[in-house]
Amino acid sequence: MPSPVPADRRHETEYDRRRLRQWLAGEARADGVTRRQLLTLLTATAAGTTLGTARPARAADRTIVKPLPAEWFIERGTNAETRWEALRGTGHHTPNELFFVRNHTATPVLKADDWRLRLWGSGLRGSPGEDRPVEFGYDDLRALPAVTRTAFVECAGNGRSYYTTQQGETVTGTPWTLGAIGVARWRGVRLAEVLRRAGLSPRAVDVQPRGLDAEYVSGGESLGRVRRPLPLAKALDDVLLAYEMNGEPLPYDHGHPVRVLVPSWVGIASIKWVGDIEVSAQPLFSPWNTTFYRLFGPAHPEGGSAPLTRQAVKSAFELASGATFEAGRGHVLHGRSWSGAGAVARVDVSTDGGAHWRPARLHDRPRTGTWTRWSLGWSPDTPGTTHLLARATDTAGRTQPDTAVPNTQGYLFDAVVRHPVNVV
Repeated sequence: MPSPVPADRRHETEYDRRRLRQWLAGEARADGVTRRQLLTLLTATAAGTTLGTARPARAADRTIVKPLPAEWFIERGTNAETRWEALRGTGHHTPNELFFVRNHTATPVLKADDWRLRLWGSGLRGSPGEDRPVEFGYDDLRALPAVTRTAFVECAGNGRSYYTTQQGETVTGTPWTLGAIGVARWRGVRLAEVLRRAGLSPRAVDVQPRGLDAEYVSGGESLGRVRRPLPLAKALDDVLLAYEMNGEPLPYDHGHPVRVLVPSWVGIASIKWVGDIEVSAQPLFSPWNTTFYRLFGPAHPEGGSAPLTRQAVKSAFELASGATFEAGRGHVLHGRSWSGAGAVARVDVSTDGGAHWRPARLHDRPRTGTWTRWSLGWSPDTPGTTHLLARATDTAGRTQPDTAVPNTQGYLFDAVVRHPVNVV
């Protein structure tokens, strides 16, 4: 069947504009998005939009199920960021208990025995709408051919705080440092297999998974449950319906009983607690690919960029901010680098604030969709404060820049991060 989305990402913007024109002509559906909002995307100035945030969690109103010890996590409202120093020595895969949490609302506690996945929409054969859905139970999915894949999940706003602290720019959203990422070994069934068994029509264009968490309220308005369309080409490629994480059933906070896994893409695409999937013969829109998860600002197209897909290239040290090192002794620095466009091919490290660079030793065979661990020896001579810098280059030829191109909602920060340390 022909792919509705060209593989070359250079065409993504035109694809998105075509979908917007179809909406304006009455040929598309945009659940929860008004015609005015869609017009704004075509005609807005570079002023951007304001990101709604969920109500912060209160102590008596816990939104995350698993324990969040302070030595492992920084709590950020409904979210929890992993501390990089907690990952030291944990191996390639992030242990489930250390994996960051990104929630729009509260983690729902669902039972696998009661769970059903409903597929419906005009993109299924013989299914005129929502009246004749195709359903799969948890055991039905587990009976299908299983696939295991190592992949990172990363929030699109990971590194957002550095737009402000390093570049002096004001952005909206959760002020993540670099801990809104984790790598796991996921097991599940290919979404393509489930779509095929549900009766995928040659007319299908978009696939939209929706979660079973509570409706998300932004600016006093309910936007419904979290959902985001996937182009059919991606849905049929490497997307999983995952039911295991690092050899265990999915934990509640990470999507139990089943979540979507979209390797290399921004985390919002990997819908947790998936309950239904609309398969559409028309382009689909939701607030999560119109108002949110686009790039707005003076450096971006009028009306915003195409919806975000692949992640940026980043690097992080397995160190606390302000870590202390003894002068005159040998130390080994450890860190991890990753990219959504390809495998990490090289990492260079500076221990003097960027004046000089040395290549780090890579500890993993470069693979797409996951990070590469690395290390570098360091023997500081002079006491004082300095900055450690790590700069990765991927197999697509992308290298971390000195400065990230700003956008109003602080997505896809990819610049080299200046990590402060003290030598005593």
